[in-house]
Order: sequence, then C-alpha cells, then structure tokens
Amino acid sequence: MREHVSAAAREYDALTRRGREFLGTEHAIMCGAMSWVSERHLVSAISNAGGFGVIACGAMPPELLAKEIDATFALTQKPFGVNLITMHPKLDELIELCVAKRVSHIVFAGGIPSSANIKAAKASGAKIIAFAPALVLAKRLIKSGADALVIEGSEAGGHIGPVSLTVLAQEILPHVTEVPVFVAGGLARGEAILGYLEMGAAGAQLGTLFAASTESIAHENFKKAFIRAAARDATPSVQLDERFPVIPVRGLVNEGTKRFMRHQAEVVAKFQSGELDKTAAQLEIEHFWAGALRRAVIEGDVENGSVMAGQSVGMVTAVQPVADILAALKAQALAALEARGARG
Repeated sequence: MREHVSAAAREYDALTRRGREFLGTEHAIMCGAMSWVSERHLVSAISNAGGFGVIACGAMPPELLAKEIDATFALTQKPFGVNLITMHPKLDELIELCVAKRVSHIVFAGGIPSSANIKAAKASGAKIIAFAPALVLAKRLIKSGADALVIEGSEAGGHIGPVSLTVLAQEILPHVTEVPVFVAGGLARGEAILGYLEMGAAGAQLGTLFAASTESIAHENFKKAFIRAAARDATPSVQLDERFPVIPVRGLVNEGTKRFMRHQAEVVAKFQSGELDKTAAQLEIEHFWAGALRRAVIEGDVENGSVMAGQSVGMVTAVQPVADILAALKAQALAALEARGARG
C-alpha cells in the first residue's frame, strides 16, 4: 500500500507541478475573485495555507485598491494576485498601481484585455492571467502576451458565460499547451480536479468553497445559506424580455430573485405604455441589483440581497478553515490515484 501512496503522490506532484511553479505555491489552486469576499483576510489566509489568493478589485477606485494591496502584503509574504475588471473606467490607473506595488500576478476578467493592457501590466515582470471563454479567444490572448489562462464554465457563481466547464475543457485543453490553463466552475472535489489535470489543466480555480470558509468575512447568514443550499438552488438570473438584456449571474434563489422577475415585468409594461423610453427602462432593470451583493455578504440580508454562488454550493456542508479545504482537495485526488493503483 505504501508503494501505491508513494506512486500516487509522485503522480499528483507531476500533474500539478506546472501550475504550482507558475503560481509559486504549494497547491495548484487559485481562489476566484469574489467582490466583497476576496479581500485581504481571505486572500492572505489562502496564500498562507499554500494556495493562491486573488484580491477582487471589482469597482474599487485606485486609492482603495492600493490600501487593500498594502494590507494584504502586511498579512502574507506568499504570492497573491489582483483581479482587474477590463470594463473599469480607471483600468489604466489600476494597472499602473499594480505595477508600482509589484504585484506578482495580475488577472484580467470581465472581458478581453487589449494587447496594450497586457503589455503595460507586464512592465514590472508581473505574470498575466486572463479568462478565455472560447478556443479562438484563448489563442488570441496568448498572442497578446497572456502567461496563463482560466477557462470558467457556466457552473460557476457570479457572472457567467453560456458554456459548461465540461465542454470548455474538451474544446480548449487539448489545443492549448503554450501556457498553463486553470479550470473553474462547479469544482469542489479533488477527484474532479484530478480529471481535468489529466486532460492537461495546470490547476483549478475555486470560489464557492472559499466564500463559506472560516476566514471569509462573509456574514454568518451568507455562509449558512450556502450550507443549506442544494446545487439546483444556484440558478442564473432570468431575462424576461430580449429587448432588455440581463447579464447572467448565478446565485441562490431568494425573495430578491423573485422580485427581480416582477420588477422586469413592471418596467417592460412602463416601456410599452410610453412611460419610460428604452434607455431609462434598461437602467431601471440594471439598477435593481445595485448594492445587492454587499447587502448579502456584509449585512447578511440573504433574502433580498444577491447571494452569488456556484452549483458546487450543494457540496458545502460546513464552515471550514481554508487550510483544511486545500488539504481535503489534495487528499481526495490522492485517494483516487491510490485506488486506481490498487486496482491496477
């Protein structure tokens, strides 16, 4: 049995080496950047435990991000990244800030960064990670200078694309070998991560498990909602009328999501009656969720706030320290390899 364990450990080490070396970590596990959740405490805890924490800049102005980066450096000497949204009106300033602070890894999300963005971000030697929603875009990002990619399936929490990780992995992993590729979306078990590593992934990105961790600053109500939820409770926001697009966001069904449906219907009726023009109607729909994520995460209003969660929420059964989560993921992968060795 000891030989099987040793062989399994060696194999797992080999499968995760590229990801670990790229991130500079003990585990090839990134934490997804979750607004209001992925801040100094959770980020430093994950990095200190051997994973890779990522600060969620979100809508932060540069001065606020600067404070968050400094505070994180004060809590960990291990590598961590900063996630920047490409649609941020002050993206250039945020890039300059990360370069000046010598952040080791910069993650671009929420769109495809330009070659100029990537070049500017690499000015201090930072490694660039970008999200690739399709093979053609993965190739373009690599040509633009991205050092690694994340492919995130629609099983993920928060803002999502239309394609599952199962399909994205088949489309992209066999054809992208130039840079490390991290898989994301619906992941909560080491055996699942192992399967993607064997397909060619360098590592994985997880969010939902970490959002409900001991070190997460999310409200106790928020974490309890995760523990109660089943996978089917995490659904994408629904668009009622194609004339008024709704960006799909996956979260737990609650009174807020039900009221959003009623709100859309009321706004469409006002538009049809001439009470609102198209622009005003679109803004009314978009403003419905303003501040809703903070209400859920920080204030604990899980009935009216936006409780963003991936479909892996059904596997969140307890609030655990991040070190235990990372250890469990590795143990599950090793157990799968050991069982295979025993059968062979």
